[in-house]
Order: sequence, then C-alpha cells, then structure tokens
Amino acid sequence: MMYIYEFEFFESEGYLIVYPFDMEGATQGRELQEAVEMAADWLRTDIQYRLMYNEPLPKPTFGNTPKEGGTVVVIAVEAGLDTIRRVSASEAARLLNVSPARVSHMIRDGLLTSFKDGYNVWVTMDSIEARLREPRKAGRPKKEAVA
Repeated sequence: MMYIYEFEFFESEGYLIVYPFDMEGATQGRELQEAVEMAADWLRTDIQYRLMYNEPLPKPTFGNTPKEGGTVVVIAVEAGLDTIRRVSASEAARLLNVSPARVSHMIRDGLLTSFKDGYNVWVTMDSIEARLREPRKAGRPKKEAVA
C-alpha cells in the first residue's frame, strides 16, 4: 500500500534535518538527495513497525506550514507486512547456526525482532543481520564477583 506524508526539511549545522508533521521522530542527511532517501527509509520503517505490532497509523495531514522556516516535502513509500525482509523461525535458526528453540528464546528476550502474520511467525532479516554483526561467545556469561 502507498503511504504519503509531509515532512519539513531545514538546514542546521551543515545537515538537512527532516521532521515528519504527523509522527514523532526525525532523520537527517548531508545533501538533499540523502535527506529524501533517509526520510523515505524512516517512513517505511516506522510504518512497518506499526503494522507488525498492530499500532494505529496517524492520519496524514497536507498543506502544513513549516515550523522551523524550512521547506515542506511530500514523501511517498510503498510499505506493508509483505515489504518487510523476513524469514521463518526455522530459517532464522539455520542462518544463525542455532536451534529453533534458541530462536524462540532470542525472540522472547528481545534479541530478535519477530511478528505474526496469519498463523506464521516471521523473524526480520534486519534483526538477524544485526545479531550476526555482534557474535557472542559460546557458553553462559560468567557471573560477576560480589564484593
């Protein structure tokens, strides 16, 4: 589905700061093209998160007046649960070289991001890639000595 929202772009300390009018948060870029790409990525990610967790999407408003003296830019993205890079829990286990039970524990402990779509549980590729960038040592963490 196509989602369209207005953002304000304004310069500050050598960056283009980008604020959405209808949501919390912001992003930035060094030049206009990068700022537009960052705004689109930010909007797509925010919408996907809200859809994964059944959070309501704010109604977009149009014809906004800049609050910081910047320029209003309209950003449109295609987003939905089907646009999220994801794999099944069993595929996540294979990619992480762990057991399916360990994937369940990692989801429970917030180490992997997952969502349910129908009867299927999906693990986001972003969370798997983040996990692979931060390899953990084998075994249980050592308890710190109590003084």
